[in-house]
Amino acid sequence: MGHIDVSGVEYSLSDGRVLLNDVSFRVGDGAKVALIGPNGSGKTTLIRMICGDISPDEGQVSITGGLGVMRQFVGSVRDETTVRQILLSVAPKNIRDAAEKVIATEKAMHAEDTEKSQMAYAQAIIEWGDVGGYEYEVIWDVCCTEMLGKTFDEVAERLVSTLSGGEQKKLVVRALLEGPEEVLMLDEPDNYLDVPSKRWLEKVINETKKTVFFVSHDRELLENTATRIVALEQGITGNTAWVHGGKFSTWHDARKARNARFAEMLLRWQQEHERLINLVKTLQVQAASSPDMANKYHAMQTRLRKFEEAGAPVAPPVEQDVRVGLKGGRTGLRALTFEDVAIENGSGEYLTKPFNFEVFFQDRIAVLGKNGTGKSHFFRLISGEKMQYTGTFKLGARVEVGYFAQTHAHPEFDGKTLLEILWEMHSLQLGPAKSVLRKYEIDQQAEQKFSSLSGGQQARFQILLLELSGATLLLLDEPTDNLDLASAESLERALDAYEGTVLTVTHDRWFTRGFTRFLVFGDDGQVYESPEPVF
Repeated sequence: MGHIDVSGVEYSLSDGRVLLNDVSFRVGDGAKVALIGPNGSGKTTLIRMICGDISPDEGQVSITGGLGVMRQFVGSVRDETTVRQILLSVAPKNIRDAAEKVIATEKAMHAEDTEKSQMAYAQAIIEWGDVGGYEYEVIWDVCCTEMLGKTFDEVAERLVSTLSGGEQKKLVVRALLEGPEEVLMLDEPDNYLDVPSKRWLEKVINETKKTVFFVSHDRELLENTATRIVALEQGITGNTAWVHGGKFSTWHDARKARNARFAEMLLRWQQEHERLINLVKTLQVQAASSPDMANKYHAMQTRLRKFEEAGAPVAPPVEQDVRVGLKGGRTGLRALTFEDVAIENGSGEYLTKPFNFEVFFQDRIAVLGKNGTGKSHFFRLISGEKMQYTGTFKLGARVEVGYFAQTHAHPEFDGKTLLEILWEMHSLQLGPAKSVLRKYEIDQQAEQKFSSLSGGQQARFQILLLELSGATLLLLDEPTDNLDLASAESLERALDAYEGTVLTVTHDRWFTRGFTRFLVFGDDGQVYESPEPVF
């Protein structure tokens, strides 16, 4: 078995700001521990330290049992990477090095077929066998057969871009579970997964005997798998870690109680500090007129100095203050009407069979179904994008559509800063623009380009644009995927108060609890309303 020890880790950014301050925790043998925290709290930096990409300024990270890592980018690979290459990327370094040597010597042999190149290739093959390469090919064969329905040899050179995000994730997770490393570091393993795949992920995490340390914002996944929570807490002098020894469902209450204790201790310290200062001042005056009081004055000075040297108790963490303020407005009773609508995929194939459906003012509808069943096409149709479909649909009176895109793909924002976008779209000058960005805690990124923001920051900015648009019908395609917990909860509160109609595509089972109608896109093309969520 293996474990992770993080002890007294400190890390400062290039501008001198302290990001992590005295971070310490342990992930024990076989434990399933989740790392959570606000966007920008240092989760990515901490992960990179654990993976050995960077070193802490102070403190140390130790790992026993070997470390298998799934990076956050898995699921979004759209380049020329092959299945072989992505499986190699999560293999141990000696396997990767041996594979690179085989590939390089094979290319050299094809370029110049000499005895020397042949011998080099033969030697590379021997080394591949010596480090256990053929054993890994057996593992990959099992993974590919289970996840893709084909052998490793059949899909080795297939581009990963031809796989869905969920297929990429599941393939890599399975490879890590089958590998020799006893400690797994999974960065956002649930992104791009539909609900059946998330349930699969929960099952394999719970069943494995390996130690699993993972980052996630999916509250249902956290509740169903994590036995302990490591929370990065924002502080004035750098972010620290707090370990909650229970399930996620008890984390909020435990955190509130902890912060209340910290606040009470700090208040008492401040009161005692003020009392001691006043005593010193009083005795100083008395000592000036009475030499007999000099000893008491000096003793109180010493007491105050020692009190201050001991330092104040830990201050409560800085709370996130993301304030989503969706407005909306009154529309006609029927916001959307669909009659015998069947949606095509753009290649002449129908994603859905003809269906009828009505959406009424102030409905809260969760659009559910597996990936690839047509949910995003459905939203693109409503948003006004040119789509191939049969049947008729119409928007109701005074319905203004606001669309949150799952992929955050906004080519119209390319090369533009947040300030430039707000000026072009809503004529907001510097002061008002900074003010609305501050509500979403992205004012520090005002002059950054949209493309340079993190996924969570892009999501918050998109929600801000929805607020400014005054849309009366919101189409939210996986809005919580990249939001931290505080932002997701703020969005939920805003939707509760929103005067308008909401449709959301989501695989977030926790988020779905806030909806009252459920439109299901089935595997067979049937689109139907269900009284309960169907995943």
